Amino acid sequence: MQPITLALAKGRPAKSTIALLEKTDVQFNDFHEDSRKLVFYNSDRSIKLLFVKAIDVPTYVEKGAADIGIVGKDNILESKADVYELLDLKIGKCKFAVAGKKNYTPEKGQLLTIATKYPAIAQKHFDKKGEAIEIVKLNGSVELAPLIGLADLIVDIVETGNTLKENGLTVLENIEPISTRLIVNKASFATKSTEVQQFISQLKSALEG
Repeated sequence: MQPITLALAKGRPAKSTIALLEKTDVQFNDFHEDSRKLVFYNSDRSIKLLFVKAIDVPTYVEKGAADIGIVGKDNILESKADVYELLDLKIGKCKFAVAGKKNYTPEKGQLLTIATKYPAIAQKHFDKKGEAIEIVKLNGSVELAPLIGLADLIVDIVETGNTLKENGLTVLENIEPISTRLIVNKASFATKSTEVQQFISQLKSALEG
C-alpha cells in the first residue's frame, strides 16, 4: 500500500480531528498542538501528516503536496481550490452570514461596502444576488467596521452570535453552513484510489460509531 500525505489545519478543530483519527487506529504518537514540528508520521508510517495553516490546506491538496486535506469549509470556499470534497466531519459547526446593525435597510441601488476576511465568498454571494458591492478586506475584528462607518455590512463566520450581539449587530442573512471537511487531490483520487477510499471509509465508520 502506498503511503498517503495528509494536510491537517492548525486551529481549534485539530484536536477533535486527531481524536477522530485515533478512533480509526491512526495515531501520531509524537503529535501535540504546541509542537513546532510540521511533519509527523503515524505508527506504521503509512500516513505522513503535514500540520499547516488552515488557509494553506486547500493549496497543498490542489497542488499535490498532500493527497488528502482536513480543513474548514470556509477555507475551501475562499481558496476556490480545484479539489474533491468528499466527507463532512461535522467538527466546528458554524455558518457564514451577512451581519449588520439591527433594522439596517440599504437604499435601493446603493453600492454596499462589505467588510470581511473572506472577499471571494462575499463577492460570490452578492454576485448571485445581482448586487454591486465594494469590499474592505480586514484580518480581524470585522464587527467594528459597521460601528465606525467603515462598512455597511460584514460577511463573517458566526458560531453563537454572541460577539455580534455584544457589538449591537445581528445576522441579516445566512449564506452557508460551515464545518470541517475532507478534501482530496484529483490525481491522488485516481492513482491512490484504494488508500484514499480506505482512509475515508475508516473515518466514516468512526463518525457513525
